[in-house]
Amino acid sequence: MTRGLRVRRVLGIDTSCDDTAVAIYEHGRGVISSLVSSQVNIHARFGGVVPELASRRHLELIYPLLEEVLKRGGLPLSQIEGVAVTVGPGLIGSLLVGLSVAKAVAYARKIPLVGVNHLEGHILAMELANPSLEYPYTALVVSGGHTHLFQVEGEGQYCLLGRTRDDAAGEAFDKVAKLLGLDYPGGPSIERMAARGDPGFVSLPRGMAQDGSFDFSFSGLKTAVSYLVERMRAEGKDPCQDDELRAHIAASFQQAAVEMCARTALKAAKARRSPRIVLVGGVACNRVLRDLLGRMAAEEGIEIHCPPPGLCTDNADMVAYAGFKRLSRGEEAPLSLNAYARLPLA
Repeated sequence: MTRGLRVRRVLGIDTSCDDTAVAIYEHGRGVISSLVSSQVNIHARFGGVVPELASRRHLELIYPLLEEVLKRGGLPLSQIEGVAVTVGPGLIGSLLVGLSVAKAVAYARKIPLVGVNHLEGHILAMELANPSLEYPYTALVVSGGHTHLFQVEGEGQYCLLGRTRDDAAGEAFDKVAKLLGLDYPGGPSIERMAARGDPGFVSLPRGMAQDGSFDFSFSGLKTAVSYLVERMRAEGKDPCQDDELRAHIAASFQQAAVEMCARTALKAAKARRSPRIVLVGGVACNRVLRDLLGRMAAEEGIEIHCPPPGLCTDNADMVAYAGFKRLSRGEEAPLSLNAYARLPLA
């Protein structure tokens, strides 16, 4: 059996996309300091993340955030005993910024370094929020860049059940928001607009896999909305100029998207006889998705667990915690550790 490292206090760093995040996790106390700096204002005018701008902003923010997190935690760097950093999947330029800083800290302090898969971080965010969570469970990870289903049988035991074949759920929300002239990020904008609309206004396709798999597909739904908007404009109705019409389209799209997520997750959980489903990732903040999956699962006697919104979106709390778990199992990465834009979890 691998002997675990004696590490209590772990620094976590996440720069996988456009949020710069730093946190400190201490065994027995939990997260004692955490900060996230968003780049939404930088990327909003483009309707999505511009990789080069994101990595440059990470360079500007990472050291001030690290200093502030240590200050708020009342700790000098000398009391950090391990460093955990997201090494993928994500934007490669952004990932390399966080990885470089993590390596520098580990080398200077002569403390262990460990790489964390961003998807595992999202899954373990639920365990961080609820330490009494029991195995096994089916994990639905839905965010701007990822839509995956995993079966989690135990600590560090992940089995990939399904994933999107094209767009991620959050990516589809962003693209449809842009079509409707709504603000970036698209998820919150569509949810706010949809609250005023009729989800049954128009029938939109649900891209459910017909081959028995638990995969997702959101490109057909996104394209259907695009054609709908074009047709309405040809008829003299512009959803971008009519808030009532825009609200109805947003509600119809949102309903279709969350139904696809909920139905596929439930189908997978039933097939694996899983007693519980964990819903994580940025799109897990969507109240309609939470409520729908909760109702559908309750009818099947399946538990639903979802972390608070602050642990759904990108953060370093989950990375520090995941790193602590890995270091405790005796895992340690060399300073030659690299980052990967695509990095499978299972």
